[in-house]
Formats: sequence, structure tokens, C-alpha cells
Amino acid sequence: MTKILAVVRLLVLAIVGCCLAGSAAARESREIGSIALGELPPEAVHTLRLIRQGGPFPYPHKDGSVFGNFEKRLPLQPRGYYREYTVPTPGRRDRGARRIVAGSGRAGDVARSGEYYYTADHYLSFRRIREQP
Repeated sequence: MTKILAVVRLLVLAIVGCCLAGSAAARESREIGSIALGELPPEAVHTLRLIRQGGPFPYPHKDGSVFGNFEKRLPLQPRGYYREYTVPTPGRRDRGARRIVAGSGRAGDVARSGEYYYTADHYLSFRRIREQP
């Protein structure tokens, strides 16, 4: 009986340890790197400039729309906090995969938020844009 209890305890510890390690791995996978403004493609720099001046945007029906963050790859915020903008890809006729997602520090105040994220792979990964060196 004592051996059975010891084995059960070990199994419980192993399961708990795996769960804790799994949640740590999930946290690490959501960590967001950064990219300097000067490392962005020129089209992304141009899009950032358009965001700050309020447009005009190349896709007015899509640019500025709410980004839902359904995959939770960006820090969790209330719905409507994030807006997405197209970063044109040279040679593509469609919108391509590149975007800037802007967080609004206050409702609708995207231009002054200073919280901008770049994705080159249609929201699979993000890097926060650093404007200072």
C-alpha cells in the first residue's frame, strides 16, 4: 500500500510539473520581441506615418478596423483597443500579409498611443516597434 501511495504521489507531481511547464512555455511563446523603426521596411514606416496623420489609407474599408487579438498574441486589452493597418507589399495586388496593429491608449486615440506592433506574417508573430534607438 505504501509503495502504491508513493507511485501515485510521483505521478501527481509529474502531472503538476508538466502543467506548470506547459503554462510557462505558453507564456514564453506569447512574449513579443521588438523591432527598431529603422529596421522596418519603408512601406511600414510610411504606414506608421499615415496612422499618425489619420490617413488617407490605401484600403479605407479595412485600414483602421478593430483587430480582435483572438489568438491573444498581443497583450490582453478590451475589444476595440487595437486597430489594424495594411503595410503594402511591393509586387502584390492584394493586401498581402504585412500589417501594423496600433493600440489606442484611450478610445480612438491611435495616433498618439505610441503602441505599435508590426507583423510580416499575417498575425502569426508580432514585434513591438521601437521608435527610439
